[in-house]
Amino acid sequence: MTTPAIDAHVRLDTHPAHSSAVTATLAGTRHRTAHALLAARGFEAVDEHTLVLARIDHEESYWAENAAQALTVEGITTEITPRLREAIDEEWTWANYPMHWCTREEIREVSNEAQKIYDDIRHGRLVVHAHADDSGTTVAVGTYRDGKGVYLHGENHLRQITDSFDSPAQALAAFERLHGETMRPAPHP
Repeated sequence: MTTPAIDAHVRLDTHPAHSSAVTATLAGTRHRTAHALLAARGFEAVDEHTLVLARIDHEESYWAENAAQALTVEGITTEITPRLREAIDEEWTWANYPMHWCTREEIREVSNEAQKIYDDIRHGRLVVHAHADDSGTTVAVGTYRDGKGVYLHGENHLRQITDSFDSPAQALAAFERLHGETMRPAPHP
């Protein structure tokens, strides 16, 4: 069964000033439906008709193509500009990627989880209380709004939650036991 078309049009393009970012320009009487679907996939509103996707792993073209496929399934006309298509089709390697055994898809899974943590910090859902150096790797401890404490390992596209705790006090106590000598308050600069 074919999904009926929705009167919405999305044009995906590379951002004019930020090389890896992707813009989505919306048109049509039902553009708010497309707006909501794009927001659910990591795009952020600039205004009512424009959204931007910017990620810490610089994999915007990959995630934009996934969003385009999802919009099409929902019956929304989606256009990918030639410039963005070129970025999507470009082969890449991640120089000096520390988990060299990972496949490209596994690398994307790791960085997508790191993106979620980054977004949680940026939007205030996760508060980082302290950080420390662990043999050249940044580690941190934080709390989600629901009170769950987490131990974070790594930075940016490599950040992972490696342990969780029932309370902020438990998380901070465990972190201090491990990193008392190098522990510093607040997030890593």
